[in-house]
Amino acid sequence: MISEISGFINYVTVEKGLSSNTLNAYKLDLAKLQKFLEKRQLPLASLTQSHLQEFIQALRLQGLDARSISRILVTVRGLCRWMVLEGRRTEDPSENLESPKIWKKLPEVLSLNQVEELLSQPDLTRHRGLRDKAMLEVLYATGLRVSELVSLQVRDLRRDLGYLHCQGKGGKVRVVPLGRSALAALEQYLMQARQTYLKGKDSPMIFLNYRGQGMTRQGFWKILRNYGRRAGIRSSLKPHALRHSFATHLLQRGADLRAVQMMLGHSDISTTQIYTHVLKERLKGIYRDHHPRT
Repeated sequence: MISEISGFINYVTVEKGLSSNTLNAYKLDLAKLQKFLEKRQLPLASLTQSHLQEFIQALRLQGLDARSISRILVTVRGLCRWMVLEGRRTEDPSENLESPKIWKKLPEVLSLNQVEELLSQPDLTRHRGLRDKAMLEVLYATGLRVSELVSLQVRDLRRDLGYLHCQGKGGKVRVVPLGRSALAALEQYLMQARQTYLKGKDSPMIFLNYRGQGMTRQGFWKILRNYGRRAGIRSSLKPHALRHSFATHLLQRGADLRAVQMMLGHSDISTTQIYTHVLKERLKGIYRDHHPRT
């Protein structure tokens, strides 16, 4: 069983060019399946659709929601298809397996006032504040994923032309424009604060922690939550909220959906289209709140 799972991981690593975060998620998903099968002393070659339905039920009993279970099943389906292609099985037990029903949840979007309040929180008299301000401004100006933000290197910046190169999912590189506010915040951080974090060392990363190493996703998440609380944003602020806000605010001002898709790095425009649903919900809310006959 271990050899089959490792073979599949090698396959998706080499053939699919998945990011390290996605590969880690695959490994965690398949570890759950492996544990389930070992408990029942079942080899992967004997896996049936009935077993997979039991697996889904076991995941539910562990408290996983429908979205998490569906994501795990995507990984399991990939493994089953690969086993058939490799001749390790004659049929795919996941072929007609139904995923748990998922309600399409609209993304959390901040208002313009909330964004302004959030961006005003860092203390610009301190090196840490300059760094944090630059990270927040770049994230909102570009719609980058947090993993993309903390992976930015100095060579990715074209400050003279006002854009950056970003390596997204699957190793795909895209060009993303930077606004004046983000460029100004970056310039201030790079000129006044970054050397303090380097402490005489050298690093290709733009955003550094107090040890002079590249900022981590977890480190940025803590920073963002702290500023969110200070800004009075009641919900537990997640890093993707600025990405969602970036896309929604662009569309509100008439940006082309295809252009937003390119900036976000979505391979399928249907993923970007969820932001049009956000706009529709907001329009409904405005209508209900302000029309005299509602």
